[in-house]
Amino acid sequence: MLARSVGRLYASVGTKAACEALRPGRPSWTAASINLLRLPRETISPNECNVYSTQQRYATSASSTRWKSRQGKDSYAREAKVAGLKSRAAFKLLEINEKHRLFRKGDTVVDLGFAPGSWSQVAVNRTSPGGRVVGIDVIPAQPPRGANALQGNFLSPEIREEVRKFVGDPDRGRVRTRTIAEDEDVTKEDLEEESRGIVELERHAALDEKKVKEIPKEDMTQKQLDLAEGRVVNVVLSDMSEPWPLVTSSWIRSVSNPYLRLMNTSGIAARDHGGSMDLCFAALTFCFDTLATGGHFICKFYTGAEDHAMELRLKRLFDKVYRIKPDSTRKESKEAYFVALRRKAGAEREDVLGDG
Repeated sequence: MLARSVGRLYASVGTKAACEALRPGRPSWTAASINLLRLPRETISPNECNVYSTQQRYATSASSTRWKSRQGKDSYAREAKVAGLKSRAAFKLLEINEKHRLFRKGDTVVDLGFAPGSWSQVAVNRTSPGGRVVGIDVIPAQPPRGANALQGNFLSPEIREEVRKFVGDPDRGRVRTRTIAEDEDVTKEDLEEESRGIVELERHAALDEKKVKEIPKEDMTQKQLDLAEGRVVNVVLSDMSEPWPLVTSSWIRSVSNPYLRLMNTSGIAARDHGGSMDLCFAALTFCFDTLATGGHFICKFYTGAEDHAMELRLKRLFDKVYRIKPDSTRKESKEAYFVALRRKAGAEREDVLGDG
């Protein structure tokens, strides 16, 4: 009954509106609860929308065949499938979190380049109850249960502003409670107590925001200063150069064109390294604007000549910066991660992001 009613609601919007919503240039929020709904495949006919084109097809490449063969032999890939994780990349974040304790209950997490969603899955699990996870990706993808997603290029000022508005509302997109199904040891009374506590925290956060506007800047505490300037994110994750293999048999412009524009590995070390540094810098800029004092930043990069300069930038903004190559990273890969812990108070924009 639920699926049929959703199908009717979706159809009532009209084919034209549905097609427009699929186009990559138009940002659109996706609520986590949509994961539970299965829209009928026949809702949009390929002939009714230019988003689809079945005339342009591509043969399986040798690299794609090698990738499939490698995945079949990969113990982490098999384990991810058994555990219900979106990809093997989840184990990288789990290992990093085990060493550095990035997440706390109630944290706000922004996951840059979240598709297919394994890092968001980990973040939701580690910040519940009361946490919120916001994923951003140019590829349209359903967020994992408990997360929120925005399709769009976060390098766009409009997309960044959308994210800042979203996280600026303390009541928006937050997972309020666990469920008994998720944790058999929790009782109904425990869940009710948790829910009351989270609502109370949100109410105080909203009141604090109103009070902050009335306080002279020189009299503000660091927490109040962060709140006044919109720095409310606790953890920023960036796995933006992770390749996302296309598995569809038809050419879907809203998926395929953005995919081709992503900074995926080319096999040319200098190109991959340079592209990853550009993405690290963009993510660092986002951190400077949105990350609260004491917050953490994780960013993937490919090793090369410029990564030491990037590390110096990170050290100007964070107390501790580590380079990590998780055990689940393939041995032959040049992939590594910057783990930047505890944003410093009072760092100057020019010192962190300037040419010096």
